[in-house]
Amino acid sequence: MELQADFIVVGGGIAGLRALASLVGRGDILLLTKAGPAESNTGYAQGGIAAAIGPDDSPELHLADTLAAGAGLCDRAAVDLLVHEGPRYVRELVEWGVPFDRGPDGEPALAREGAHSVRRVLHARDVTGREIARTLWQRGSSAAGVRVLHDALATTIDVIGGECRGVRFVCGDGRTGVAHARAVLLATGGAGRVFRETTNPAVATGDGLAMAYRGGARVSDLEFVQFHPTVLSAPGAARFLLSEALRGEGARLVNADGDAFMTRYDPAGDLAPRDVVATAIVREQMRTGRAVYLSLAHLDAGRVRARFPTIAQVCASAGLDLAKDALPVSPAAHYMCGGVDTDLEGRTSIPGLFAAGEVACTGVHGANRLASNSLLEGLVFGARAAAAMAAPPVPVRLRPLRVAPAEAQDTAAAASATPADDMGRGLADDIVADVPAAMWEGAGLVRDAEGLGRTLAVVGAASRRVERALTDASTRTTWEEASVALVAWLVTRAAFRRQESRGGHRRADFPGRDDLHWQLHIADQRVPLKDAIEGQG
Repeated sequence: MELQADFIVVGGGIAGLRALASLVGRGDILLLTKAGPAESNTGYAQGGIAAAIGPDDSPELHLADTLAAGAGLCDRAAVDLLVHEGPRYVRELVEWGVPFDRGPDGEPALAREGAHSVRRVLHARDVTGREIARTLWQRGSSAAGVRVLHDALATTIDVIGGECRGVRFVCGDGRTGVAHARAVLLATGGAGRVFRETTNPAVATGDGLAMAYRGGARVSDLEFVQFHPTVLSAPGAARFLLSEALRGEGARLVNADGDAFMTRYDPAGDLAPRDVVATAIVREQMRTGRAVYLSLAHLDAGRVRARFPTIAQVCASAGLDLAKDALPVSPAAHYMCGGVDTDLEGRTSIPGLFAAGEVACTGVHGANRLASNSLLEGLVFGARAAAAMAAPPVPVRLRPLRVAPAEAQDTAAAASATPADDMGRGLADDIVADVPAAMWEGAGLVRDAEGLGRTLAVVGAASRRVERALTDASTRTTWEEASVALVAWLVTRAAFRRQESRGGHRRADFPGRDDLHWQLHIADQRVPLKDAIEGQG
């Protein structure tokens, strides 16, 4: 099939839906979604959305907390924009009917999460993302001039004369098509399914990131994967995120002896940044050889169950009482801090192609995302991208690149060469199924050169094999496998090159943070730039 629109939005999470709301009335819009909004990462976001609206808060405080969590790699201009524009967009959600929980004074109730200095997280019980997505979906999807194509996986961006002019897609029933437009927004979310252990839904296969890279767009900061520290790890139960809001309301991490241990690793204790908490849990597991637990037994049971009904229900299905039992937890891949490089209006290095939300790299998160900033980023930058899509084109200006140190160039070359072309021959036909396992074992929370090298061999061979097999007629499954393998290769290669530990990237063989040599950004671009490293600018 062949479709025509003024604007194409790929993705039904918060970034895509907020962009849709701004584009309504400015032309014909085509929204492509792999599934409904409840299946996006937005729909699974439990904790809430951060905004400086409280009486004891300010954008300056929110800025300071975000910069601190980002471990020296946040783009200050992007963060400044986020925290100052965020309150306006959040109040807009309130006006549009998102049912945020209210305090006795009728104002939105505010929670506190890790690395926040004050309470600033708005929430709708423990299904905040689902409620925001539902409200935005109802507002935009049925508006005049909007066409929604469900169960449609975008596979390729059409680049004509150096500009993006549309996308190709494949539907769940096998039909393929092309859609033409003057501007395309990638709002495809993250890539948690690159890892065996993840909080992400099955649709989070990194499709937008893979599409952009194949099309020649610049990507950056891909080594910074955030691993959420508290994911339910009960035997026989599915992996399930236990929101950071639980610790914000007083839940404690304890070891098998019942000892609260987090203050041994960080003065902020259970409310330390996510990268710190995740690493502390792994170290405690290694130190004791036993499990780590999350406990709310010291809190009021009725209040716990009322505040977190969905989490309580999931725990009950695993035979656990959220309010009384020690809940076994361990980290899992949660969020991509890097992505498709954009300016502050969502423009990428390819004219006509925009990106917003988790698929994009605005510089807001740096090396580690502050809790509950993800929904805010999608909201603010989704709206900004829509405004730029509807405006006359302007030259794209991304942050300037700087040549890497010689040793980093050597490492980059070695990383690229590790999975030589011949290594794919003779491997099992199901090698693509091995990619998430290889990524978890070799490119997970704690990495080293040996493990990353092994992982590169597996994911490089898998990526080459499936990329060579791709055609316009390939099935949705094949395209998703190709996305997972390609993103895995890009993440591992970036991790191989960064010779330090910072934020969500931890190297056992380079345990320290090295601002002198590594306060910069690793970027990749298929053409014309390859293996470049971007300066802080």
